[in-house]
Amino acid sequence: MAIHENCHVIAIVGGKGGVGKSVFAANFACALLQEMRAKVLLLDMDSKSAGDQNIITGMRPNKTIGDFTRFTGSVSQQSLGSIVTQHASGLHFIGAVSGPDQTLNARADLIKKQISLISPFYQYIVVDLGNDMGELQTSMIELASVALVVTTPEVLVVNQTRRILNDLIGATFPMEMFHIVVNRVGRGGINPQSIGQSLRRPVIGAIPQDDATAMTALQSSTPFILSNNNSPMKAAYTQVLRNLTGGVLQKLKNLQRPKDAGALGAAKTAALAKAKTDVPTIGRKKGGASDLDPETLLKLQIHKGLIQEMDLKKDLSNTNGDPQKEAELRQKTQRLVTQLTDRLGGGLSREDRSRIIKQVLDESLGLGALEELLADPSVTEIMVNGAKHVFIEKNGKLTLSEVDFTSNDQLRKIIERIVSPLGRQINEKTPYVDARLQDGSRVNAIIEPLSIDGPAITIRKFSKETITQEHYFKWGTSTPSMMDFLKICVEQGLNIIVSGGTGSGKTTLLNMLSSYIPSNERIITAEDAAELQLRQEHVVRLETRPANMEGTGEISIRDLIRNSLRMRPDRIIVGECRDGAALDMLSAMNTGHDGSMTTVHSNNAREAISRIETLCMMAGMDLPAKAIREQIAGAVDLIVQIGRLSDGSRKIKQITEVGKLRGETIELQDVFLFKETGFDKNRKILGQFQPTGMIPTFIEKFESRGVAIPRNLFSMNSNAPKKEDGPAKAQRAGAAPRRGPARSVQRPQAAPPNKKVSGDDG
Repeated sequence: MAIHENCHVIAIVGGKGGVGKSVFAANFACALLQEMRAKVLLLDMDSKSAGDQNIITGMRPNKTIGDFTRFTGSVSQQSLGSIVTQHASGLHFIGAVSGPDQTLNARADLIKKQISLISPFYQYIVVDLGNDMGELQTSMIELASVALVVTTPEVLVVNQTRRILNDLIGATFPMEMFHIVVNRVGRGGINPQSIGQSLRRPVIGAIPQDDATAMTALQSSTPFILSNNNSPMKAAYTQVLRNLTGGVLQKLKNLQRPKDAGALGAAKTAALAKAKTDVPTIGRKKGGASDLDPETLLKLQIHKGLIQEMDLKKDLSNTNGDPQKEAELRQKTQRLVTQLTDRLGGGLSREDRSRIIKQVLDESLGLGALEELLADPSVTEIMVNGAKHVFIEKNGKLTLSEVDFTSNDQLRKIIERIVSPLGRQINEKTPYVDARLQDGSRVNAIIEPLSIDGPAITIRKFSKETITQEHYFKWGTSTPSMMDFLKICVEQGLNIIVSGGTGSGKTTLLNMLSSYIPSNERIITAEDAAELQLRQEHVVRLETRPANMEGTGEISIRDLIRNSLRMRPDRIIVGECRDGAALDMLSAMNTGHDGSMTTVHSNNAREAISRIETLCMMAGMDLPAKAIREQIAGAVDLIVQIGRLSDGSRKIKQITEVGKLRGETIELQDVFLFKETGFDKNRKILGQFQPTGMIPTFIEKFESRGVAIPRNLFSMNSNAPKKEDGPAKAQRAGAAPRRGPARSVQRPQAAPPNKKVSGDDG
C-alpha cells in the first residue's frame, strides 16, 4: 500500500547522537501545525529512544509504535482517538515506548502497512528516526518524500553525518531526497555553506544556538515553537518549513512516486539519445545500439562509468575471500553505482532506480540476474541461453523468466567469476567447463564459438535444505517400506547403483542414501564437481581437475578412484560414472570396498547394466564382454532406478536385485516397482508403489549376521497404514524375525534355492 497522495512523510535523521534531532523533530512538527494549519502526526521511531519525545512534548502515548503495528481494527476517524495521543495544540503523537524501561519493537512490513492506512487523515507525518538506521528506520525512509539530516557545525559531527549519508545513498535511496539542517549554529562553528559543500547536499536551514530557550522548553515539556513567538529559533524553523514546502516537497514526492510510468520512459528516452554514441560495442545486437532497449543502454552506461572509476577485477582479487574486505568493496561499489545512476538516469522512479542499481551491482560483483533466481527456493534449475533468454524450472515445469543480463559480455564475466575460484578456466581454447557454486549447485557453461547465440549456463540448484527420507515421502517419490529396505541395504554394505535420466534426481538420492552409512566408517567421495554433502565426520571429498593452458595436469575420476584405493577407504562414492572409470569402480567394489555407490545414466535397470558394460569398454582394456559382465554381476548388488515423469514429479520406479551371470545374461529381480495407473484432473500422474513379492537372496545372509528383516516389507499390502504390535516393533528394533503368516510371501516355485529370478526389464 502507498502513502495517500495528499500526505507527506518527512523523515528526521540524526547525523550523530546528541545533535538535537528529537527536539528538532518535535518543534518542526509543531511549526507545520501552526504555519500550514494542517493535520500533523509525530511518530517516535528512534531505535534507542527512552521516551524522549514523551518528555519533549509532555505527552504519555496511548499506544506505542509496537501497539500500533499490532492494531487489528479498522483505521477510521472514530478509531483514531484510541490510536494517537492528542496534544492541546492539536498535534497528534504515537511514541516509540511508554518509558525508559521499554524498547522499540515493531516489524517493518507491518508499520509500513499501518502508516499507509493512517496517511489519509494527515497532511504531514513527521518521523523521528534517530541515527541508527535499522530495517524499521529504512522502511520509513522508503515511504518518505524527504529526509532531513540534522547535524551540527563541528568537524567530528560533520564527518559522522557524511558516513550516514553514504550508507543511505549506498542503500539505493535517491541523493536528492536528503537535505541538511544545521543545528546549534554559532560564531565558533563551521559555516553552514561549507557543511553543505562538504556533504554535497543542500542546507535547507540553519538553527541558531539558544541553550536557554531550549532548556526552558524541555523543563516545561512544551515545544518552544508553541510558547515563544519571537525567538530567532522559531524564525529559523519557519524558514526551514518555507524552504521545504515552497515546491520542493511536492517535487520530491512526485520524483520518488510518479503517478504514471512516464518518468521511467522519459529517463530511458534521454539515456537512449546519449547511449547511441556512448555505449560500448560489446554486447550490441546486430542492428547496433538502437536495437537495445533504453534500460539496457542505461545499465551499459553505468557499467562503462564504473569501469572508468574502478578496477573491479583487481579489487575483487585483492579481497582474497576476506568477508570484511568483500563487504567494504561492495559498499564502495554500491555508492559509486548509485551516484552514476543518479547522474545518468535522472527522473527514474524509486522502484526502477533501486532495481537498476541492484542489477548493475549484482552483475559487477555477484552473479547478475542469477542472484535473484538462486535466492528463490522454488526454482530448481536455471538455463541461460544468451543474455536475454533465461529459462527456469519450477515444480518440474520449464518457463521463461522475466530476468535477463545486460549483455553477453557481462554474462561471460559472470561465468569467469564462477569458475576462477575453483582454479578452472573458460576461453576459446577451452570453451566449456563444469563447475559449482559456493552452495554446491552444479554449473555447466559453454561459450562462443561453440555456443552460437552467446554464452549458455545450466545450473542445477543445490537444495539449501538437507533432503531426508521424509521429503521423499512428502513428495510421493517413495514409500516408508522402500526406504526401510534401502536403509538396511546401505547399512549392511551392499554395492548400489543409482540409475536415472538427466534431471531425475540421481545425485540427490545418492546423497540421501549416503546418510545411512554408519558414522564409524571412512568414506571417500570422487566427483567432477563436488555436490555430495555427507553428514558423517570421517569423509574425504575429492574433485577432478581439468587440464591447464598447456593441456597438462588433468586429474580424472579414474585417477581419483585409483588414488582413493590407497587411502584406506571403507566405502567409495563416485558422483557419476560416465567413462572408463566404471571399470575402476567395479574393481573397487570387487576388492573389499563393500557398500560403495555411484550413479549412471539409463532408463531402467536392464539398461543400467548395459550402460555400465559400455562404459567399461571405454577403459581401453580390451576385455571380452563376458568378463565385464562377470565383474558387474560380482560387484553390483542393487540398482535403484529413479525417474522424472511427464508431470515433473520424480519417483523411484524400480529397486532391483542384481543376480548371477547365467550364460550371457545377468539375472535381475525387481523387489519394488512403481506402476502408473492414469492421470487426475490436473494431469498429474497417478500410480502405486508395489512390492513384487520377491524376497531378495541377500536377506538370508543379513539374517545370518543377526540382522532382522521384517518380511512384511515385501508383502503386497506393506504400504497400507497399519498399527504395529509389540512383536513387530521388536523386529524393527533388531529382534528375531517373525515366522508364521509372513511365510506366505514366498519366491516362485521355479526358482532354485537361494537363486534370483530375472525380473522385468522395466
